[in-house]
Amino acid sequence: MQQDWLLSLGLPLALFTILLGMGLTLSVQDFLRVRQAPKAVALGLSGQFLLPPLAALLAIALLQPEPIYAVGLLILSFAPSGATSNLMTFLARGDVALSVTLTAITSLIVPFTLPLLSALALHWGLGQTEAIHLPLLRTWAQLLLISLLPILLGMSIAAYWPSFAKRLIPALRPASLLFLLGVLIAITHNNWAQMPGFLRATAPAVILMNVTAIGLGWAWASVWRLPHAQQTTLGLEVGVQNGGTALVITLLVLNNAQLSIAPVIYGILMLFPGLAFGWLMAQYEPQSSSGSAHLSIKGERHE
Repeated sequence: MQQDWLLSLGLPLALFTILLGMGLTLSVQDFLRVRQAPKAVALGLSGQFLLPPLAALLAIALLQPEPIYAVGLLILSFAPSGATSNLMTFLARGDVALSVTLTAITSLIVPFTLPLLSALALHWGLGQTEAIHLPLLRTWAQLLLISLLPILLGMSIAAYWPSFAKRLIPALRPASLLFLLGVLIAITHNNWAQMPGFLRATAPAVILMNVTAIGLGWAWASVWRLPHAQQTTLGLEVGVQNGGTALVITLLVLNNAQLSIAPVIYGILMLFPGLAFGWLMAQYEPQSSSGSAHLSIKGERHE
């Protein structure tokens, strides 16, 4: 009964609340800002969609988790982060405007790419061993409802009732985090006896993927000589995945607990590498980048 409640109400409510709160902080300008810094945005988007799957495949090749866990890790790698990376970027004195712009754009793209890529991952990892099929049309509809609707609703409230939006944001942020934390705790509680085994099976691969993706994101920005603040931002935007969105596929659509292990373990562990990277970037911030947390992504012009 508790598992049914999590699937039918808890997880969708958590994600809806998180994305509604994110929508309240977005405006049309966050999408149009790509014209001001096309290079940084293009590098960020390409990094978000290409580098995490490469990091996941590397972790799978090196550590060889069971196929069901490997597929869960791949599904996770197809879900770029949202509000969590924005907060980490702020704390790390990265380019918050770039982080928000990438979040805004990926929030429109992921509902279309995640189901298709997840179906390919299922066929690649489990096609010969288990009959787990992803209904694409239903999954697209569910993700559009859970992901796009609250963002558009939040943006509309912020545009037409800005004073109400300002009062709503402080309440929604802690509520959304508590909802998602409650889902993770409940899933962990339901599988408590098996958690040591799940940790042994997935934690090394999850951490390796997380750390590798952060490093690849930072290196990707460094190779293209983006400013320090944007290097920090791409490290976090590429390296921090959205475990909640991945759980929509594994739990809500497929109702498969084993596929959900990697996203759940990731949700528990991912804060540590991300915050450590952010702290390191803030400590070694060049003097010329002082105050970079408040920079516009127009900073790309100062290369």
